[in-house]
Amino acid sequence: MNTTGRIFRLTTFGESHGEAIGGVVDGMPAGIPIDLDFIQQELNRRRPGQSSITTSRNEADKVELLSGVFEGKSTGCPIGFIVRNTNQHSNDYDNMRQLFRPSHADYTYTQKYGLRDHRGGGRSSARITISRCVAGALAKLVLRQLGIQITAYTSQVGTIALDNDYHRYNLSLTESNDVRCPDQQKAEEMIQLIQQVKAEGDTIGGTITCVIQGCPVGLGEPEFGKLHAQLGAAMLSINAVKGFEYGEGFAGVTQRGSEQNDIFTVGSDSAVTTETNHSGGIQGGISNGQDIYFRVAFKPVATLLREQNTVDIHGQTTKLTARGRHDACVLPRAVPVVEAMAAITILDAYLVNKAGI
Repeated sequence: MNTTGRIFRLTTFGESHGEAIGGVVDGMPAGIPIDLDFIQQELNRRRPGQSSITTSRNEADKVELLSGVFEGKSTGCPIGFIVRNTNQHSNDYDNMRQLFRPSHADYTYTQKYGLRDHRGGGRSSARITISRCVAGALAKLVLRQLGIQITAYTSQVGTIALDNDYHRYNLSLTESNDVRCPDQQKAEEMIQLIQQVKAEGDTIGGTITCVIQGCPVGLGEPEFGKLHAQLGAAMLSINAVKGFEYGEGFAGVTQRGSEQNDIFTVGSDSAVTTETNHSGGIQGGISNGQDIYFRVAFKPVATLLREQNTVDIHGQTTKLTARGRHDACVLPRAVPVVEAMAAITILDAYLVNKAGI
């Protein structure tokens, strides 16, 4: 399962400390202007070493498009791409070769495949999300022409949280600080918390909120292909994600139906709309034309720069002190990944709906 999508399909390859990360995007509509600077900008938002609260691994993460583009436009053929790894410190992981890192994929990979790449987690590394960001950028170029905009932001780090109502914030301010939070005061508090946690050799989790605006009515299927299920599967496939909720989500269970129902009305343009949007833009598994909004919960990064108990490949108890360059909080760099997976999912659902399959 290295491929996602039905029409707009992404297949990824590569490992954290291999030669390169890359992928193939199939189903890209022909004739789309390919803005390479925009694609690189999306990768820059994800890249390591971008601020004092992210890992210090120094990678340029420069994308190379290998096929599927001619004279600046997509041809409709598969778009192959790679991003070369240039700053691996594989020796940092030598002490982990025979150990199972707590809450990592080391044990499960070993049991499933009989071996694993211990250098930075190999295929299980969050560095693999590079491929998703490239494909997501390509998807955004198409969605831009359809008037669909996707914006994600850090809405919680630890106990520091924004109000759930995204309307209260100017989302254009998301990129104005290192933590990617549209509330400057809360952003400063989040940054201070991450710096404190990092100094203690620990990690912290949080939540990312994503808003999709301009999505047409009719995306998604009524049974197993529900749009919120597709979005949930996409988000839960991201490293360190532990939860997904859309619309009012879990908060809505304390209310009554009379408080939760989105009453239909007719707008100024004579189109059917709703007075509220507790449903999060999806009803019956199908988009209803309102904003789609959801939240994604990320656990604290599993690699701690402090001593932990564990066992080795021989079943002997031992201790592990991780070395290397690691994020104390994944949220700032995960924002573009959430956007990318949302873009991939929405574009694929749009193309499926258009094709009538």
